[in-house]
Amino acid sequence: MTSEIALRVLQGMPDIEPGDDLAGLLAQAAGRSQLAIRNGDVLVVAQKIVSKSEGRYVHLPGVQPSREARELATRVHKDPRKVQVILDESRRVVRAAPPRSDQTEGVLITEHRLGFVCANAAVDESNIDRPDSLLLLPAEPDDSARRLQQALAAVLGAEVGVVISDTFGRPWRRGLVNVAIGIAGIPALADLTGSTDAYGRTLKATVPALADEIAAASGLLMAKAAGTPVVLFNGLRWQADPTSSAQDLLRPETEDLFR
Repeated sequence: MTSEIALRVLQGMPDIEPGDDLAGLLAQAAGRSQLAIRNGDVLVVAQKIVSKSEGRYVHLPGVQPSREARELATRVHKDPRKVQVILDESRRVVRAAPPRSDQTEGVLITEHRLGFVCANAAVDESNIDRPDSLLLLPAEPDDSARRLQQALAAVLGAEVGVVISDTFGRPWRRGLVNVAIGIAGIPALADLTGSTDAYGRTLKATVPALADEIAAASGLLMAKAAGTPVVLFNGLRWQADPTSSAQDLLRPETEDLFR
């Protein structure tokens, strides 16, 4: 635990292009923001700039929708090409519903190929400066986080934790929050089972989602139109885990009480 944490935005990040050196750009932004990045700090990086640097674009004119995509598109009032891209990124469709009276598009919830259950398989079209294009999640977000962590260590000479975040909705709750989809160094979970509470009672099932808590906090500073896709955390106390993975945050199918 810690009594104080500082969250700061790295100002001046440029528009990211495929092949850009993210670690170098982050170091430059930290310098412009007069922020020192030290051992034990954590950087939360928006998925969008990671995906852009990895060239995870799909150009819609080149997409040929299948019969399934066309039928589903009619049901949810979406572009059938976009639906095809969503299906290509998904293991299964969880929910498809037509639009309400106050909506132009319906709801398409899928299980992403990486196991995340979210709207549209996290296929995105906002804040993209390429006409008729969509942006996908990184192919392997944990690997992306580890590469970025290693590159930052080389550029900065500091061992930091990295969280790649994206914005998801939540079952039974309104609104969106940032969650961790890729991590490096930071533990995904903080298992407090066996420790005691303030009254000496043994905790039996208390496992905070540490990486998600960090990602959610970063969302307070990641304004959608402000160009602030990176947040630096100082003061967090965490034990490095080289094997950590955002996959650890996914509830196993055997624990799904709603299926």
